[in-house]
Amino acid sequence: MKQFNYIFLLMTIALTTQAVQAQNDSVTVKLVTFYPGSEVFSIYGHSEIRVTWDGNDWYFNYGVFDFDEPGFTYRFVKGNADYMCVAVPPAYATMGMQGRRMIEQELNLTPSQAVKVRDFLLNNARPENRKYQYKYLGDNCSTRPRDIIEMATAGVLHYPASTQNVTYRDMMSHYTRNYPWEQFGIDLVLGSDLDKPLDLRQQMFIPMVLMNALDSTTVDRDGHRVPLVKRRDVVVDGSEEGTVMPPTPWYMHPLTAAIALLALTVGITLRDLRRHTVTRWLDFGICTVYSMAGAIIFFLMFVSVREATSPNFNALWVNPFYLIPLALMWSERTRKALKIYHTTNAAVIACTLIAWPMLPQVANVAFFPLMLIPVLRALPHLRDNQK
Repeated sequence: MKQFNYIFLLMTIALTTQAVQAQNDSVTVKLVTFYPGSEVFSIYGHSEIRVTWDGNDWYFNYGVFDFDEPGFTYRFVKGNADYMCVAVPPAYATMGMQGRRMIEQELNLTPSQAVKVRDFLLNNARPENRKYQYKYLGDNCSTRPRDIIEMATAGVLHYPASTQNVTYRDMMSHYTRNYPWEQFGIDLVLGSDLDKPLDLRQQMFIPMVLMNALDSTTVDRDGHRVPLVKRRDVVVDGSEEGTVMPPTPWYMHPLTAAIALLALTVGITLRDLRRHTVTRWLDFGICTVYSMAGAIIFFLMFVSVREATSPNFNALWVNPFYLIPLALMWSERTRKALKIYHTTNAAVIACTLIAWPMLPQVANVAFFPLMLIPVLRALPHLRDNQK
């Protein structure tokens, strides 16, 4: 990252010089869209704004971050990580995006509107202005160009009517269809706000949606509506699916793993019931994993400022309270307290399973076998305590 920062420093010096010299010459503004890549952080695509004038050519990228910045990981998890607007020359514009389909749309802006975009971006890319708090749904590399275009056109854009009744989770699951564990994690830590219907403008957090919407968008000019996109060029041809990884084999899906763990739990639980024993190593493993996952969910719900993390009904079946049996399972004197915990936890999870179709949150199908596991493991403890 140090070498990359050096490059950014040189770019900033050059850009500052350009900003000082910028005149109201002929300015061309293009929306640049990169289709999905194979890395997890690139599966939703990427947007940039390209501005050219008087021999100058810059790609303004709002998707840059410094992973080496102190505390970045914690602030990223908490939801207040800083991303940057960085101006990149053409030689570096496609760095790390080789093979991905790339489309440029020249925007039909008036000279004054185009200059407004250029001047805003030049100022926004300055070192003292370039940082912003990234939000994966409401403020990202795709929504920023949308907002800048709206700012330049003073709110006289007319987007096409939305023809899809979709939610954030629907759209995200489309792009994670070959990454089931990624979707499993999203479904686990993000709550019911992810399942609210979206209008077209909200759907533009996905770069390809923004690109396609602008093709049908009009702008008011001299009492008429004219197309916002003047020209569309395929700069780099490639699959419209992007360069994503091939589908994950069924035997490596979260559902397969969940069913296998449930089958193991059923077998050991039946053996425990026959022998009037409790397999504590299994309970220890289950409670450890569930409490750790629950701690993450509670952190995101009650500490972080991330979008769509609260309310999260998954907290009803996976939560930090699994630390209670971890502490109680080793002592004979805590049998009664352990029985109370397991009875209460099993009842809450059973009610959650029954009520889930009525809850305003979509569950990953792999969750249901996982919900049954702590219910089953309560049975040996209850029977053991009754001896």
